[in-house]
Amino acid sequence: MNSLEKAIVFLVLLTQAYGAVQRKPNIVVILSDDQGFHDIGYHGSEIATPHLDQLAAAGVKLENYYVQPVCSPTRSQLMTGRYQIHTGLQHRIIRPSQPYGLPLQYPTIADLLHDNGYSTHAIGKWHLGFYKKEYTPLFRGFDTFYGILPGASDHYTYEQCDVFRGKNNMSESLDKVTFCGNTLLDMDQPVIDANGTFSTHLYTKKAIEVVEKAAQLDKPMFMYLSYQVPHSPIQAPEHYYINITNIVNQNRTIYAGMLASMDEGVRNLTDALKQNGLWNNTILIFSSDNGGRPSFGASNWPLRGVKSTLWEGGIRTIGFVTSPLFSPEQSGKSSTELMHVSDWFPTIADMAGATVNSSLDLDGVSQWEMIKEGKPSTRKEILHNIDILSPAQGTRFYNDTFDTRIRAAIRVGNYKLITGDPGDGDWYPIPGITNYIKKAFHSKFDPNAKNLWLFDVAQDPEETTDLSASMPKVVRKLLDKLSKYNATALPPWYPDSDPNSDPPLNGNMWQPWVQS
Repeated sequence: MNSLEKAIVFLVLLTQAYGAVQRKPNIVVILSDDQGFHDIGYHGSEIATPHLDQLAAAGVKLENYYVQPVCSPTRSQLMTGRYQIHTGLQHRIIRPSQPYGLPLQYPTIADLLHDNGYSTHAIGKWHLGFYKKEYTPLFRGFDTFYGILPGASDHYTYEQCDVFRGKNNMSESLDKVTFCGNTLLDMDQPVIDANGTFSTHLYTKKAIEVVEKAAQLDKPMFMYLSYQVPHSPIQAPEHYYINITNIVNQNRTIYAGMLASMDEGVRNLTDALKQNGLWNNTILIFSSDNGGRPSFGASNWPLRGVKSTLWEGGIRTIGFVTSPLFSPEQSGKSSTELMHVSDWFPTIADMAGATVNSSLDLDGVSQWEMIKEGKPSTRKEILHNIDILSPAQGTRFYNDTFDTRIRAAIRVGNYKLITGDPGDGDWYPIPGITNYIKKAFHSKFDPNAKNLWLFDVAQDPEETTDLSASMPKVVRKLLDKLSKYNATALPPWYPDSDPNSDPPLNGNMWQPWVQS
C-alpha cells in the first residue's frame, strides 16, 4: 500500500470514528407497571432483581423521584412533559370503553425524536386512549407498535374486560354491564397467534427484534418498552417462583416471579444491545409508573399509602438511568435531587440534542445535567395533582385561597401539602409480616373528616408527623400555590362509557371504534 492509499484509508477510518462519536445516542425507556418502592433489590427487597440492580449500580439511581398515583397520568406526563391538569387527564385512568385519550394537540417525545432522525418504537402497554386511530401510538410519533392499547390484559390470553357506566361512570343504568375483548396488536392488526405466551416474554422478544433491525439502520433508535408486569392479574410461569422460599405470602411469591421475568427480560434486552453493537451508545431509563398494591403482592414499605393515593407510597417510586456513555465519576451515584416524571420529555430531548420549542410551555424541566454531571436539580416544586371531580372531603379551611375539600397535593422544597381525600393512608408492611402500625382513616362521607396535611418529606418520608397545625404560614403559602395552579387547569376530560366500544362490534378487539 503506497502513501496515498494509506492516507485515504486513514481518512476513511477517521471519518467513521468521528461519525460514531457524533451519532446521537440510542434511548431506551423501560416502564414497569405497579412496581412498589420496596420491590427492587437495591432498596433492600427480599425479592431478587440482580440484573436491574447491576444496571442501576453502573448508572445513577434517582432516590427523590416522583410519578403519578395511577397509570394513564404517569404515561401522559412522560410522553408530553405536561402536568395532567394541563392535558385534562387529572381524574383517574382511561378505561377501555371511554371515548377519549391524550389530547392530540400535545406532541409526544416520540414525535420530537422522530423529527430529529430517530427510529421510534413502542412495545407493550399504551393506556393513553384509542377510541380513534389518531390517539394510538402509530399516530403519536412511533414508527412501530406491538402491544395492548388498554390498561391491562390477561398475561397469557390478552383478554380485557370493562364495566360500562354512564353519567360520569356513576349511573346505575349501565352498572355491572361487562364487555370483554382481545387486546394484542402488531402495528394496527390483531395478533391471534400469541395466546399462551407470557406477556413479558412476548414483549422482550419483540424488543430484541427491534434492536436487531435498528442495528442495520443508519439512524439512532428510541424504544419505549412498557411491560405490564407486575400489574394484575397476578400471573407468572411457575419456574420463576416455584423455588422461592423466603416469602410466605402467596400473592407476593407470584409477584416476585413476575419481577424475576422482567429482570431476565431486561438482561436479555441489554445483551441484545451489546451483541448488536448498540450498547456503548445507548442510554437506558428505568421507572415504575406508580406505587404498588399490597393486596396483589407489592410493597411500598416504609412509605405510607398505595397505588391510587397521594401519599408517598403512591407517587414516590423506583427510577434509574444507566449508560456506558457516563463518566466513571458519575457512574454508581445515588441522586437525592428532586425529579418528576414530567421531566423526561425535556431530559430525553437534551440527551438526543433536540431543541424543545418554547411555545410548548412544558411543566417538566431537563435533568440531563443533574444525571450526567451531578449538578443540582433545577426543579424546586412538584404539583402532584388537583382533581376537582373526586368527591369533596370535610370542611373548607379558608375562603380566600385553595379549597381544602378538593383532592390535591403539592411539594415545594421539602414540604408537601395534601388536601381533600388522598386515599388509603395506611402503612402497609411487606406482605407476610403481621405486626405493623394500623392508623384509622376517616371516610370521605364524614363531614368532619380531616382534609389537610403538611409534611417535611425530606426529614419524614414516611409521613408520620402532620405539621399543618404548627406551621400555618407554610400551609397558606402552599394553598396559594395550589390556587395559582388551579387557575391554569383545563376542565377534566372524563366521558361516559361508549357502548359502541363493545369488542364484539369491533372484531372482538379493544381497538379504535370511532371513525375520524
